[in-house]
Amino acid sequence: VGDRRADYSSKHKRHGVNVQVVTDPGGEILWLSPALPGRTHDLTAARNHKILRICAWQGVPILADMAYIGAGDWVTAAKRRPPGGELTTTEQTANRALSAAHVPVERGMARLKSRQIFRRSRISPNRMSVIAQAILTLERQR
Repeated sequence: VGDRRADYSSKHKRHGVNVQVVTDPGGEILWLSPALPGRTHDLTAARNHKILRICAWQGVPILADMAYIGAGDWVTAAKRRPPGGELTTTEQTANRALSAAHVPVERGMARLKSRQIFRRSRISPNRMSVIAQAILTLERQR
């Protein structure tokens, strides 16, 4: 469904959307962004929705995955292995600690992604924003 140029993800080899999710440390979904084309990089999407700016303004630290490396001072992301090198023991330990902190958040994301509507949708990606907001309402009622 859709225009190949607008919502086709070359990485996943399929059409899709990019929805940014803000959760609390326990994995409860607090906010879902409007859907962007699947080809949109996560950091670009976060900047488009001003997530980074709002969290910095509010003084809320962000724990993010490796897609957000270089996003700013408020974003804590894992350290990438340098080309042809290895991480120090301290950096490896810090990466493990960040991964352990991500577990509840990833559980919340898995619960969101397990919805059939996201996996089997054949509608226009523009309508996924409305569906994402409906899912957020259902998740809050749990």
